Amino acid sequence: MAPTTIDVRFYELDPYGHVNHGVYLNYFEVARIDLLDAIGFGLPRLRELGFHLLVVEAHVRFRAPALAGDRLEVRSQLGALKRASATWLQEIHRGETLIATNEVRSAITDDSGRPIKAPPELTEALLALQHATEH
Repeated sequence: MAPTTIDVRFYELDPYGHVNHGVYLNYFEVARIDLLDAIGFGLPRLRELGFHLLVVEAHVRFRAPALAGDRLEVRSQLGALKRASATWLQEIHRGETLIATNEVRSAITDDSGRPIKAPPELTEALLALQHATEH
C-alpha cells in the first residue's frame, strides 16, 4: 500500500512554527480513508452498506516536529481486526525521519451507532490488506 503524501500548510502551525499536535489526527484520518478507498470501501460505500468506522481511541506519540513546507508520508496498516473493531498502526515520516506514530481503534457500527460485526466483504478486504503488509 502506497503511503499518503501530505504537504504541511501554514495554517496548521502552532505559535512555535511546528505542526499543531491536533492536526496530526487529521493527517492520520486522511491516510486511513485513503487506504479504505484503495480497497474499495471508502466512506460513501460503507455508508451505502449501513456501516460506520468510528474512532474510539487514539494513542499518538510525537517524535520530531513537522514544519511549514514539509512533505510528509503517512503509512498505515491494519494491526488487528476483531468482531466489531479494528486497530490501525500508523507512522508519519519526513524522508527518513519518524515524526509521529499512532495506534487507533475504530468501532464498526450500524446507522444507529450500535457495534456490529463487520460485513464479510469488508472483513475479507481488510484481512487481505493485513496479509499483504505482513509479507
